[in-house]
Amino acid sequence: MSSSTDRRAVVVVDAFASARCLAPLFRERGVDCIHVQSTPTIPDVYAASFRPDDFTVNIVHDQDVTATAAALAPYAPIGLLPGIERAVMLADELSERLGLPTNGTALSPARRDKFEMTETVRKAGVPATEQLLATDLDTLLEWYGRNPGRVVLKPVSSAGNDGVFFCDSAEDVRAAFGKLIGGRSVLGQENRAVLAQEYLVGNEYIVNTVSLHGRHRVTDIWKMHHLSANGVRDLPAGAELLPRRGAEQDVLVEHTLLVLDALGIRNGPAHSELKLTPKGPRLVETGARVCGADVHVPTGAAIGESQLDWTVDAYADPERFLGRWDTDYELARHARIVNMVSPVEGRLARYPKLAELEALESFHDSVFRVTPGDPISRSVDDWTFPLRVFLAHETESAVARDCVSARYLDGPGFYEIA
Repeated sequence: MSSSTDRRAVVVVDAFASARCLAPLFRERGVDCIHVQSTPTIPDVYAASFRPDDFTVNIVHDQDVTATAAALAPYAPIGLLPGIERAVMLADELSERLGLPTNGTALSPARRDKFEMTETVRKAGVPATEQLLATDLDTLLEWYGRNPGRVVLKPVSSAGNDGVFFCDSAEDVRAAFGKLIGGRSVLGQENRAVLAQEYLVGNEYIVNTVSLHGRHRVTDIWKMHHLSANGVRDLPAGAELLPRRGAEQDVLVEHTLLVLDALGIRNGPAHSELKLTPKGPRLVETGARVCGADVHVPTGAAIGESQLDWTVDAYADPERFLGRWDTDYELARHARIVNMVSPVEGRLARYPKLAELEALESFHDSVFRVTPGDPISRSVDDWTFPLRVFLAHETESAVARDCVSARYLDGPGFYEIA
């Protein structure tokens, strides 16, 4: 076991998905990583992303916070943060108990429960979405009668766009409620209630931040692209990285910072999704953890630093963070993300047009969720995209062209099924 006099250490709870990349970055800065696994088993959607060799030790949490905090204390960590959404509340409690920079436990439910999140934002005086938390169908249908038109139904606590239904009629609402209530989210949690919200008209955006003692650094802003495919009306098809400043960015950032303060996010990374409606920005949700989908890869290529780099700075070198947190990032290159959308299902034999995709001028990198030999599903949510493509180039027009070219290559001919 390392002592506090050897090397500094930081703790990551559930270092899965994009958070798997934190430990190597901390090691480069002379900081060891301790891992806390929040449950005895890792959810299937995250199991392949866990890299145990990156950590000094893996402590499996057995639901006894006192015991887990005691197991961490000998390592004298300088910081503790969650890696994924489900780890937020445990990270809040452990960091508070260990006397580390923390968001505290007072508002933990508001940072995890999507209904409480919106109500907390509203109570702070920030304009928020109309919504209802429903445990029975009659109450939900009564609310829908007062709010006709398109509404969104989703789990109170989940990740990605798991279990999100867009409903245009009472029949749609009834069917979505039946599918959600009593079922389990992608994280394995039972849906004991359903969150119903007004459908927000407008473009969707992502604002990623890292905070230290209440000072919020905006690390990257993305404008989302959607398409209708495989029976899903608003399937996230990708995103484009925006400059730090602009008419849209300024109002989005102002709203996001109010949300962070309202939710008590004073330390660590946050990933906020918003829509810019005719009435102004409205929060979709905020996660008090790093952004997923490996967004740090194109961000780093375009800006030179990603949210992950700033997260490491906040814990490993807080003086450096505080000396530059309020500067604007600048785009050295333009970047976009393209989610390839599978229209087929079966077992993938190969990607016949992969070489054409990788030959695009602005092609930077890709992340495969499905490789030859794996089962492939029709893409209907964040978990079923078989391949995510990252584009980056000094010329904006090259990135825009290649984004459209990638979408042209996508389709039945991009996938060969065994």
